[in-house]
Amino acid sequence: MSTRRNIVANYIGQGVAAVVSLAVVPIYIRYLGIEAYGLVGLFATLQVWMTLLDLGMTPTLGREMARYTAGRASIQFIRDLLRSLEILVFGLAAIIAVALYLASDWIARDWLDPGALGVGEVARALALVGVVIALRFCEGIYRSAIIGLQQQVWLNVAGVTLALLRSGGAVALLTQLPTIDAFFIWQGVISLVTLLAYAAKLHFGLPRAARRPRFSLDALRTVRGFAGGIFATTILAVLLTQVDKLLLSRLLSLADFGYYMIASTVTGGILIIIGPVLQAVYPALVRLVAGGDDARLASNYHTASQVMTVLLGPAALTLIFFADGVILAWSGDAKLVVHTAPILAALAVGTFLNALMQVPHHLQLAAGWTSLALYTNVVAVVLLVPALLWGVPRYGPVAAAVIWAVLNAGYVVTTIPIMHRRLLRGEQARWYLADVALPLAAAALVFGAGSWLADQLVLDRLAWLVFLPVVAGLALVAAVLAASALRQRLFAAFAEVARRRRLSPSRLPPGAAPK
Repeated sequence: MSTRRNIVANYIGQGVAAVVSLAVVPIYIRYLGIEAYGLVGLFATLQVWMTLLDLGMTPTLGREMARYTAGRASIQFIRDLLRSLEILVFGLAAIIAVALYLASDWIARDWLDPGALGVGEVARALALVGVVIALRFCEGIYRSAIIGLQQQVWLNVAGVTLALLRSGGAVALLTQLPTIDAFFIWQGVISLVTLLAYAAKLHFGLPRAARRPRFSLDALRTVRGFAGGIFATTILAVLLTQVDKLLLSRLLSLADFGYYMIASTVTGGILIIIGPVLQAVYPALVRLVAGGDDARLASNYHTASQVMTVLLGPAALTLIFFADGVILAWSGDAKLVVHTAPILAALAVGTFLNALMQVPHHLQLAAGWTSLALYTNVVAVVLLVPALLWGVPRYGPVAAAVIWAVLNAGYVVTTIPIMHRRLLRGEQARWYLADVALPLAAAALVFGAGSWLADQLVLDRLAWLVFLPVVAGLALVAAVLAASALRQRLFAAFAEVARRRRLSPSRLPPGAAPK
């Protein structure tokens, strides 16, 4: 299946799932309250922290599946590797569930500030969280494998269906039983259904091997170098992206933590934008690196980078220029605007810069080079944790968002030159200028004009719902026209359409034959 078709499928599937997930957040807050939504935010944070126990297994399996589709790995090896990782992952999942159950009372009593919620209610919810996280932990290896096999159309159809069940079912349940326990029980049911569906798709979709698959230390040893590098990088990446949330869950009340997590959820929409591109591009990068085709590799790399900037720029700039309007249009809650808009704008800057680095990072992974991300993340964590411990107690959650933005600016400035000394030498200037600066500047000019216009108008919620998409759409057009690779493809597509129209039988003179 082509990379382009995979990207389209990913955007349709993940776009629908993202819209549904974001749309229901104000409904969750209405029925559960802001303290209970703080627990939902903690659930999301703990889920990311549990990826540390993945030990690099999930991305490793996805990479090996992509290598299998390129003819670089045998089905027997793939089957043995899958069985080996299943045994490890399910064992770790059981540990996760038991550990969170045992720690639930301590977390509720000594770590969190429950506010209006009782300690017993919070502890019960945390025990349920452990079960849900364990199920979703297992789900990850199957999703990664399906992506590596490029079965992404199926994955997105299944993902949309399950997302509608997950969010829509939760809303329906909360209207009748508005408790945090009911919410997490429903999440557990859907997570189990998802796990079974993905496992069945993978196992029935792979060809049979010469013998039954079995646990294989040899298969694990074959991938341990890559997996080890991924694991070390993951530890630091989790620290970078989640240590702020972990510290804030301790330093703030559940209500204030809930407001921070709302801002984080909205900025997470930026990451949802990049997910489909990375899912489709990464297997292609692996194949091109394995095949030694540097010219096509450079072309794919720059095109993917420009796609990232064009899609990310308007989305991030919307949150940066119009944080108040976004929150008001999304929730209709003026109180949420006051508490979340300053956090949202700063978080959007950092998340945008972090997302820009994902195509270069995935190029490094495709080449099996994990040490650069490891070393840069070590430096970043050493700087991040003390900065948070100093800034958050003095300036509150906004400090965490500003620190995140400054840190990622440092990434963009330092990591790209180092990477291009080894991979795609000579392509650094093109990445900074053609892939990032020009499309972003074009979009920013549109938003500058839009910001001036918004200051002249008095916009209510309905007006913001119209105004924001119009400005973002114009910025998207400007960014596409400023992105050289995308502009060339767009003009070529228009030229081809025009040529076909000229040569269509209905437009030819009588008796003339199309050329």
